Amino acid sequence: MSERKRAAAVIVRDGRVLMVHERSRRSGGGEWWTLPGGGIEPGETPEEAVKREVFEETGLIVSKARYVLEMPYPSGMTSVFAVTVIDGEPRLAADNGKGPEPLGLDWLPAPELPTEQAHGVPIPPMIVVLPT
Repeated sequence: MSERKRAAAVIVRDGRVLMVHERSRRSGGGEWWTLPGGGIEPGETPEEAVKREVFEETGLIVSKARYVLEMPYPSGMTSVFAVTVIDGEPRLAADNGKGPEPLGLDWLPAPELPTEQAHGVPIPPMIVVLPT
């Protein structure tokens, strides 16, 4: 089985990075925080995917997406974009019963997250697993 390609967004506002809180639907699965993003659909470019995923997961509309780097993720390599969104507050996506269960959204302080610097963009880890 080939790994699925993914796209993820780093959205920074007032020194904070927008992260999505999710829970596994699998028995014994855990919870984690991750960047908004998801799988790239057939025929979709990574930039198109990140715009769609940001809207689906947060309700925010991407006005600009700049490719930053490729990072490994548990379900496949991920194209990471520095994203600018149109003004507005994020809202949690409705639970569609597929994939992880969405629990919340929050702006987490970037200095508290271990980060890499890539082209001047602070990149938090793709996923921060919470202890059970």
